[in-house]
Amino acid sequence: MKIKIEKGEEKKMAQLGVFNWPVWECEPSVFDWHYDQEESCLILEGEITVKTAHEEVVINPGDYVTFPKGLDCTWTVVKPVRKHYTFG
Repeated sequence: MKIKIEKGEEKKMAQLGVFNWPVWECEPSVFDWHYDQEESCLILEGEITVKTAHEEVVINPGDYVTFPKGLDCTWTVVKPVRKHYTFG
């Protein structure tokens, strides 16, 4: 299972309705997470390192990220995060 990261081009984000999705915020921290549904999100602020059994990725503002259903990972929030997100 791979985390998909692409640049969140404004036109595409608007077409997907991303700017109407809820906002999640988190202060610097480390926590384990399991995705029981696929999550898509657009990072507005912050820096995150996500480590899985197979990869480690760094996520930054402007990244549009898809986390696959069933993924187990560890989040390290390096800088305070704000993101738009949706499940399903």
